[in-house]
Amino acid sequence: MRSRRPSRQSTLAPVVVAAAALLMAAASTAAQAALSQSYYASTCPNVETLVRGAVTQKLQETFNAAPGTLRLFFHDCFVRGCDASVLLSGPDDEHSAGPDTTLSPDALDLITRAKAAVDADAQCANKVSCADILALAARDVVSQTGGPYYQVELGRLDGKVGTRAVVKHSLPGAGFDLDQLNKLFAANGLTQTDMIALSGGHTIGVTHCDKFVRRLYPFKGSGAGAAAGPPMNLYFLRQMRQTCPLNYSLTAFAMLDAVTPRKFDNGYYQTLQQMKGLLASDQVLFSDRRSRATVNYFAANQTAFFDAFVAAMAKLGRVGVKTGSDGEIRKVCTKVN
Repeated sequence: MRSRRPSRQSTLAPVVVAAAALLMAAASTAAQAALSQSYYASTCPNVETLVRGAVTQKLQETFNAAPGTLRLFFHDCFVRGCDASVLLSGPDDEHSAGPDTTLSPDALDLITRAKAAVDADAQCANKVSCADILALAARDVVSQTGGPYYQVELGRLDGKVGTRAVVKHSLPGAGFDLDQLNKLFAANGLTQTDMIALSGGHTIGVTHCDKFVRRLYPFKGSGAGAAAGPPMNLYFLRQMRQTCPLNYSLTAFAMLDAVTPRKFDNGYYQTLQQMKGLLASDQVLFSDRRSRATVNYFAANQTAFFDAFVAAMAKLGRVGVKTGSDGEIRKVCTKVN
């Protein structure tokens, strides 16, 4: 049989990947140059105080806004970059597709309130982007739930389009293994250590039963009558089966950090050490030897986790930043001007 010649597409693939990596590195450098911690010093000097006030008020009403806002920032940056496109409503909106369908209404309301508070200030009206407000709010929910307070780089513009079709392929899946996680995060300029640190945001997160039920019961195709994913602590498994029976409600959920679910700390990594990670994509960070040492380090040293988290959030915040004619400052976060 004659051997097939490699297609032009397959031979070009490595070149395309390499070119994409170079473009990403260049874009990240350009984004860092465009952003500044003092970006609004003269145009809206009270922006951080105004956003923080809105965050404080919302968290007094419901804690759900804390993990929801952090997740909203992650999902925004991973899809088309940190441009608040996740907030857009319309026929092609991102929050009606894939994992974005479970984004928190409380988080969306928090950003709406923060935008209103900023624009109510005469000096700030229509001068601060929704993307920057989201970045500040993500920092504030972390610090107000016990996590680190850090300076946020500002100067992002809001994107003019949302693309529902790319959501599913841009976000990590609940069943991802380490290679899949590293590949997706690397596509956004993030290292394995960054990925493990950002996963620590699950210390205040929740997840619905449908995202981990296959880890609780042996389903057809799971193999050898075993449930899917890394092993789980047997006692914890029995607890979760009570939370998520086979006939679970679509609204049923569990805390990703069952020990200190309302405190931003390193408890998430300690649950992984105890084999109590709900998502396979969480537990794999400990079960895979290539990432276990970092999990152990963060579990034993909260300061190290906080430092790594802050560094990773800064890098994440530079992904896909819109400048010039590529973006705008939306008057309303849910629609383009």
